[in-house]
Amino acid sequence: KKLIATLRNKPWRMKRRLKLLKECQAFVEKFEGALGKGKGRKLYAYKVIMAKKMIKFNRDFDNFKTACIPWERKIKEVESHFGSSVASYFIFLRWMYGLNLVLFGLMFGLVVLPEVMMGLPYGSIPRKTVPRAQQAKAMDYSVLLDFGGYCKYSVLFYGYYNDERTIGLLQFRLPLSYLLVGVGIFGYSLMVVIRTMARNSDEGGDGGDDGQFTFTFKMFTSWDYLIGNPETADNKYASITTSFKESIVDEQENQKDENIHLRRFLRVLANLFILCSLGGSGFLIYFVVKRSQDFAKLDQNTLSWYEKNEVEVVMSLLGLVCPPLFETIAELEEYHPRIALKWQLGRIFALFLGNLYTFLFALFDDVNEKLEQEKYIKNATIWGLKEYYANYSTFHNTTDIPPPEIPPADVIRGPCWETDVGIEFVKLTVSDIQVTYLTILIGDFVRAVIVRFLNYCWCWDLEAGFPSYGEFDISGNVLGLIFNQGMIWMGAFYAPGLVGLNVLRLLSSMYYQCWAVMSCNVPHERVFKASKSNNFYMGLLLLVLFLSLLPVVYTIMTLPPSSDCGPFSGRAQMYDVVMETIEKDLPAFIGNIFTYATNPGLIIPAVLLMVLAIYYLNATSKNYQNANLELKRKMQMARDEEKNRRNNKESTNQVMHDLVGLLPNRSLIPPPAEEAPPPGHEKGSKFPKVAKRPGAADNVKGVNLQKDVSLAAPNSRAAVTRPPGPRVPPGNARGPPPGPGRGRGRGAPPPKC
Repeated sequence: KKLIATLRNKPWRMKRRLKLLKECQAFVEKFEGALGKGKGRKLYAYKVIMAKKMIKFNRDFDNFKTACIPWERKIKEVESHFGSSVASYFIFLRWMYGLNLVLFGLMFGLVVLPEVMMGLPYGSIPRKTVPRAQQAKAMDYSVLLDFGGYCKYSVLFYGYYNDERTIGLLQFRLPLSYLLVGVGIFGYSLMVVIRTMARNSDEGGDGGDDGQFTFTFKMFTSWDYLIGNPETADNKYASITTSFKESIVDEQENQKDENIHLRRFLRVLANLFILCSLGGSGFLIYFVVKRSQDFAKLDQNTLSWYEKNEVEVVMSLLGLVCPPLFETIAELEEYHPRIALKWQLGRIFALFLGNLYTFLFALFDDVNEKLEQEKYIKNATIWGLKEYYANYSTFHNTTDIPPPEIPPADVIRGPCWETDVGIEFVKLTVSDIQVTYLTILIGDFVRAVIVRFLNYCWCWDLEAGFPSYGEFDISGNVLGLIFNQGMIWMGAFYAPGLVGLNVLRLLSSMYYQCWAVMSCNVPHERVFKASKSNNFYMGLLLLVLFLSLLPVVYTIMTLPPSSDCGPFSGRAQMYDVVMETIEKDLPAFIGNIFTYATNPGLIIPAVLLMVLAIYYLNATSKNYQNANLELKRKMQMARDEEKNRRNNKESTNQVMHDLVGLLPNRSLIPPPAEEAPPPGHEKGSKFPKVAKRPGAADNVKGVNLQKDVSLAAPNSRAAVTRPPGPRVPPGNARGPPPGPGRGRGRGAPPPKC
């Protein structure tokens, strides 16, 4: 064992080291238990065997956990051929799939499943029944495609859920659960996004040493010698090649010289064009939504398919046309590919966000109109009931009036605006899925087939010229994913089934887009590597999460719920269900605590305290960052000084070796003549006297050039305090006399011992 531990330090050849290492390992493996001492040999052998088995179990368990990571092999294959930037999109897609699985579990387990298992069945009450006038076409494909008919009166949407305070034998509080899950989705998503950003920041670091010896490290440390699969080896080879391309592009961008004034002018011009495009798209969406509200007042049988789905078509086309337009305009700026990607992401994000909020503003105008219509229907229903009671009392001359027996399908009901909003979000999501998949199928697959099979019989080179193979649009796909998730967050409160639909969309997108990128796309011409963390994506997602929360909070706190559909019907505001639960189900002191906690006199100081705490933590974090940078700078200076000292020492030793080669060998100098020893000579001295120049110091016992001479030493001259020694005879001044002995070309070598 000691030999195994110290084998690395032995000055042996590698072949001998490997041979001894195998022999030692075989010996230890065979006599592991016998190496113990005393009576504890068996116990020691048992401990060693169990330790080995535990190490093997941990290794196998780690391999099992790695194998359980979904789509890891697919993502590694994409990364090896297209670089880390394209792979970062699929990693982000996998993370989004995991997040939506948790959201689907919350919504399905606490809202949908209790309503299905313990709620009233379909057809029992008006909100769970298709109106009589719509039953004839409730199962038509065109109606179901627009999420009308039986889809509208199902668990997919808000209006299906009952407003009873408790349901079933378990007395499950469905309205409270619906509100808490609707708000908890945002809370959980916020916690997960912030936690992921913090973990990415810890893992990413600041890349302080990335610029040192980049190509050397890639050349000598990139290969994985544990690879045994030929296909894996090919993927690793492609990955290393792509990594070199990324680093070369980074170096070229760092050394680029440019005309700064022309560059600034072109960038300002490009931003002006993009601002005009954003304003035009927002105006177009507002105009289309207003037009669709006018179409909704007409007979639906007279409208065409485009007029019924104009909003979804226009928004999808804008999301399809504007990103390539932005990318074309961005060619004027000539940013580094990584910086250009961030600008492209920001612009497409502004486009999607502006379109979504324009759509919401126009939609809430329609909601206000439906609220007025609902008030009119409610007043008319109340007047009709009063007339029924008056006529029944007059005709039968009694005050015991039974309620009118009306089938649920014939009950007059108002427009459930929450369900209508949920239908719009579901239609937007489905339209986005259709456009995305058709774009990949036509824009990538059909294009690749044409280039592949018509290139041999065409007038020009289709691969090198137009249309060529498509590149994977990172910015468009990432922003499409974030935009879709924002719609899910906003629409999940109005359509609980939307989260499940999004899970299916993400699952199919992973396989579909992996197939498309590997079979239809080519790597980018300007290959670049993604940053060490995906915090830019996460920052955009966090901003979308915050902006998606605002409409839901506005709905809960401001707008009155529909009176005849949904779990909050019959209440003035949706949040009244919380106060109702506190008053009826909790002790009185808890109600007092909530009353004090919602007092503005307590909330404002708490908010100020939080702001001060955030400011303090931010300042402390900046101080730590500055201290960390200073320590890194000092460590770098220490490394540079050590490197310079080592280089100076090596150069000094080389100079001394050259000087030794120029001087005669000391052993060839004959001993001095037999004369009286000079004063100060010590008998039995280890070193013989050596010839000295006039004026040399007498206390020098010989010359050891490597030990006693240093080029960096100060002037070694000192005051002469002793008389000079005897001179060497003139005949031997320049070297030893001829004859046998050691020397350059003189005589034979000394006898071997």
